[in-house]
Amino acid sequence: MRLEGEAWSRYFRDFASSAFRLELHQIYTMPGEADELRRFLAGEQPPADYHYGWLDRMAEARKNGKTVRRVRVVRRPLTDYIRYEFAWGFVYNVEAGEDIRILDLTDQPGPKLPDHDFWMFDDTTVVKLLYRPDGTQEGRELLDNPDLDAYLAWRDAAWQAAVPFRDFWAGLASRV
Repeated sequence: MRLEGEAWSRYFRDFASSAFRLELHQIYTMPGEADELRRFLAGEQPPADYHYGWLDRMAEARKNGKTVRRVRVVRRPLTDYIRYEFAWGFVYNVEAGEDIRILDLTDQPGPKLPDHDFWMFDDTTVVKLLYRPDGTQEGRELLDNPDLDAYLAWRDAAWQAAVPFRDFWAGLASRV
């Protein structure tokens, strides 16, 4: 079943204890981020009062004792999109309560992972994220009867092989 609008949003509002995202693509083409990406590429920093709705969701989840985790798979050199995502997104997401780790596969094969991004809610519900090759999202598919053992194994393998975002980010800054 395809998820859009409120049907999709409710998963972030209604999960009981945990949400996990595996993010595999090196480029995402998100129309809502185009202006910010352009500003980032022009060398701008986020404004002092920078804020977006996801931060409120993360703060609310943390306040309610819920965890939201993400593993971002990267390869160096980092794409412009990933550099933007880190500077204009992940820095703030982590501060708000999202636990993000980075899995750098530049010099290693890494763990066995699926060929698609997904969200997993409460270890039981899997939503496959559908993208075109250029990174444009085509939709979200709630999987009926997913192989939960496989998704849990992919989640755990990625999480264990990844490093905390702040550590990765600090390491990038020291290389510049």
